[in-house]
Amino acid sequence: MEQNIFQLQYAMDTFYFLICGALVMWMAAGFSMLEAGLVRAKNTTEILTKNVALYAIACMMYLFVGYDIMYGGGMFLSGIETVDPAKVLADFSTREDGFTGAAIYSAASDFFFQVVFVATAMSIVSGAVAERMKLWAFLAFAVVLTGVIYPMEGSWTWGGNAVFGLYTLSELGFSDFAGSGIVHMAGAAAALAGVILLGARKGKYGKNGQINAIPGSNLPMATLGTFILWMGWFGFNGGSVLKLGDIASSHSVAMVFLNTNASAAAGAVAALVLAKVLFKKADLTMVLNGALAGLVVITAEPSTPTPMQATLFGAIAGIVVVLSIIGLDKIKIDDPVGAISVHGVVGLLGLLLVPVTNSASSISGQLIGAATIFVWVFATSFVVWFVLKKIIGIRVSEDEEYEGCDQSDCGMEAYPEFTRG
Repeated sequence: MEQNIFQLQYAMDTFYFLICGALVMWMAAGFSMLEAGLVRAKNTTEILTKNVALYAIACMMYLFVGYDIMYGGGMFLSGIETVDPAKVLADFSTREDGFTGAAIYSAASDFFFQVVFVATAMSIVSGAVAERMKLWAFLAFAVVLTGVIYPMEGSWTWGGNAVFGLYTLSELGFSDFAGSGIVHMAGAAAALAGVILLGARKGKYGKNGQINAIPGSNLPMATLGTFILWMGWFGFNGGSVLKLGDIASSHSVAMVFLNTNASAAAGAVAALVLAKVLFKKADLTMVLNGALAGLVVITAEPSTPTPMQATLFGAIAGIVVVLSIIGLDKIKIDDPVGAISVHGVVGLLGLLLVPVTNSASSISGQLIGAATIFVWVFATSFVVWFVLKKIIGIRVSEDEEYEGCDQSDCGMEAYPEFTRG
C-alpha cells in the first residue's frame, strides 16, 4: 500500500512539474508576441527570429553545461538513470520527513522546468536591445548568458553554493521563491549592460532633453503576448512550489495561483490610473507593463502573502513601473518594450517586499542577494558585450537601422503586402 501511494505521488509531482514547465515554455510565445507588437513593422521578423533562436540556444547550452554549473550532475553525457521504484522508496523511507513530506519527481522533469527559466531570462534581453542590435552578436551573447552567467548566479541562489566560497545567501536570509531577482532582475541587468554600450535608437532623443515616442506596430499582438505571459506565469510561480501530491502543497499551489493573478490585475489597474493622471490618456502600453510588473513583483514570494497583500504589492508595482519607464527615458536609457523597468526595477522591488510576509528572510539578506545577482550579471554581461562590440560590432549601421533589421538580418519582411509611404 505504501509503495502504491509513493508511486502515485511520484507520478503526480512529476506530471505537475512537466505541465508547469510547458506553461513557462509557452511564455516564449508571449515574449515573442509582446516584443513583435511593440517594435516597428520593419523589425518584426528579426525580433521573432531572435526569440525562436534564443530559446533553442538556451535549451542547448543549459543541457551542455548550464545545469551542471548550477546544480551539479550534468545530463548531456550521462543522461538520467532508469528509476527503480523500490530503491527510491527505500531512500525516502529513511528520511525524517518520509516520502510524503518531500518533493518527489523525476530528475528529467526538474531539468525541463529549470531550462525554461533560463530561456525566460534571455528573452528579457531581447526586447530591451531591439531595433538596433546585430542578430548574430545577440545570439553570441545568448550562448554565454545561458551557458555560464545565469547558471553561475543560479548556483549561488537556488543551487545553495557559496558565492566564490565567501558566503551563502540562504544563510544570510535571502529568499526568492520563483525568481524575481534570480531570473527577472538578472535578465534586466544583462539587458542594461547591452543597452548602455549599444546606445539609443536614432531619433529617440532630440535636443534639449526632448523624448520622441516611437510607437509599436501591432498593439493587438502586444496585448495577446501579455495575456500569454500572464497565463504562463501560473506555471512559473505555481511550479516553484515543486510538488502537488499532498494537502499542504495543493493548498500552497492554489494560493500561489490566486496571489499571482491578484497582483497582475492590481498592477494593470494601478498603471492605467496613473497613466490617466500623468498623460490624460489610457495608455495601453503602460497597462500591459503594469500587469507584467504585478506578475514580476509577486514572483519573489507568492505563497505567504494574503490576497489583499498580493493586490497591494501588485498596485505598488504598477505605479513603480510607470515611473521607472519615464525615469529611464529621461536619462536616455532606450528600452523599446520597458523590459528593464518591468523585470529589473520591479524585480528588485519584489525581493525587498519578501520580508513583509516571509519571516525566514531579512532585508539585509535580500539586499546582499540582490547586489550579488546584479553586480555579477551586469559586470560579466558588460564584458561580453564589450568584447563582442570590439570583435564583430553589436550595432547595425545607420542605413540598416533606417531600412529595418528585417531585410538586413533576415532578408524578408513580416508584412510584405504593405508598402511604405
